[in-house]
Amino acid sequence: MQKGVKYIYCIAKTALERNFGPIGIGGRGDEVSTVGCGDLSMVVSDTAETRYAVSRDNVLAHERVVEEAMKEFTVLPVRFCTIAPSAGKIQNLLDTRQREFNGLLKDMDYKVELSVKAVWKNTDAVFEEILKESGEIRGLKEKLQNDSGRKNTEARIALGRMVEQELESKKDREAEAVLAVLKKAAVDYRVNRPYGDRMFLSAAFLVNRGREKEFDNLMEDLGKMHEDRVKFLYVGNIPPYNFSSITIHPEEWEV
Repeated sequence: MQKGVKYIYCIAKTALERNFGPIGIGGRGDEVSTVGCGDLSMVVSDTAETRYAVSRDNVLAHERVVEEAMKEFTVLPVRFCTIAPSAGKIQNLLDTRQREFNGLLKDMDYKVELSVKAVWKNTDAVFEEILKESGEIRGLKEKLQNDSGRKNTEARIALGRMVEQELESKKDREAEAVLAVLKKAAVDYRVNRPYGDRMFLSAAFLVNRGREKEFDNLMEDLGKMHEDRVKFLYVGNIPPYNFSSITIHPEEWEV
């Protein structure tokens, strides 16, 4: 690969030249620094690779650099494995898209992303709740206990589908209830797809730094209210991946 190629982590609102140390992706100890144009900079490191596998180590290395830059500056995360041909091309792109980037940085100024996941502690208890809540499911289950044969097999399949549908509906209802509480303290929020039977909410919230404590208090209240049946996974002060992640297409470097 040609000399001078740069791996990009994020865009920062700064005209300062900054070195963040030998924390670059790839484990070679590449120095992470800024390449600037006007009042904008990209946080970059040298790279010997054209592509990086989406592995835990690589993704964490990318995220660690963005988080380090965020300690000092408002940042816009750039999509994983974005490679620039040279520092000069980076400066040209910053100049070309400066209005867009400045607008997004203004939107993100003094704000942080907070991640919330909600997981049922006991799925057996949740299925028992579904039985109590749905007379149709309860009736079909009771009928199956007395029937046998082919119709029994078909009915079991139907029952499984009904339970699955009701489980998804229950997830949606409980997710909406949690969102209704937390979005009061947020500027914006994004709902991501939960995974597994136990998780019913995976969401990101954009919160003004001045309202972080309010959000913390709401999370604490929710935790106490649902402590017997729900575990909340709460991570704060992360880069705004869900609200302003930047994509740079390869053809943009050709300008």
